[in-house]
Amino acid sequence: MKTAICPGSFDPITLGHLNIIRRVSRMFDEVVVCVMRNASKSSGMFSMEERCEMVRRSVARFPNVRVESPEGLLAEYVKSFESAVVVKGMRAASDFDYEFQMDLINKKINPQMETLFLPSSEKYTFLSSSIVREMARYGADLTGFVPDEIKTDIEKKALLWRGK
Repeated sequence: MKTAICPGSFDPITLGHLNIIRRVSRMFDEVVVCVMRNASKSSGMFSMEERCEMVRRSVARFPNVRVESPEGLLAEYVKSFESAVVVKGMRAASDFDYEFQMDLINKKINPQMETLFLPSSEKYTFLSSSIVREMARYGADLTGFVPDEIKTDIEKKALLWRGK
């Protein structure tokens, strides 16, 4: 069985993320969406538990997709699979620069690890979780940016952030 691992912080998951996951689910037997902790992102909008739950609701329509939140490094987690490929969505050249560097580091830790870079759909090249968080902070309409299943969750959290 061929498995794809789609890692990210998903704070929150966007329609761009969901587009990559949908496309990957058509190419692989199994897709594991890994909600990861990112030490360089200090102040997230959602807790790990909240992010996992929102991702689960967002990917429920895909029967071969499951969600996990492994502890530790991605390269170590990938070792627990017999045959897996890490899939990273690419929006722009800046994404490639960062992800290529991460791939080289991961290969030092796990030489068997393979990474597939999948270009974003043109429709989502501008979209990121940080843009969604910023929009939410100012009360912008998130329709067309995040899955409908979690839009209300983000709006409620943003209200708390704004102190309303």
